[in-house]
Amino acid sequence: MSDQLTARVFVVGDNIDTDQIIPAQYLTLLPTVPEEYALLGSYAMIGLPEGAYPTKFITPGTQETEYVVMVAGKNFGCGSSREHAPIALGAAGVRAVVAQGYARIFFRNSVATGEVFPYESVDRLCDVLKTGDEVTLDFSNDTLTHAGTVYALKPLGEVRPVVEAGGIFAYARQTGMIPAAS
Repeated sequence: MSDQLTARVFVVGDNIDTDQIIPAQYLTLLPTVPEEYALLGSYAMIGLPEGAYPTKFITPGTQETEYVVMVAGKNFGCGSSREHAPIALGAAGVRAVVAQGYARIFFRNSVATGEVFPYESVDRLCDVLKTGDEVTLDFSNDTLTHAGTVYALKPLGEVRPVVEAGGIFAYARQTGMIPAAS
């Protein structure tokens, strides 16, 4: 993985719950089936209220988003403890979520599945950035840069190699904690 990622952002506010990230009706899709994994991505963020978020996260007729980084406020991923939430974001093409704070279960599921890097911002970036802005995430320095301003992010620490490996089981195989899959 490159140490930097330059991408457009999709910005949401506080208390974005797992029903907004991936509504319950799509939980019958199996992430282990490639076609269904792709479909999960096409439904990511479909539960957002249209009045509050007029820009579509997924352009109708496509299965992936043009927004590789999501920026959020406090308590991102609250609600049900569904692994489908970070999986849907990853399937949609999101590489990182930068939130002011996470629901603990969403953070853990992001790491366990290896789908998205769950960065925590020091500043309230959802009030600074707007959907479509271009940012650069620097994984080595734990920063996000927008229009020349550098914002500190809380370091990922031991979480980074787990997400880079593709999740907890891939990491365990990679490091010899469990036997490699045959």
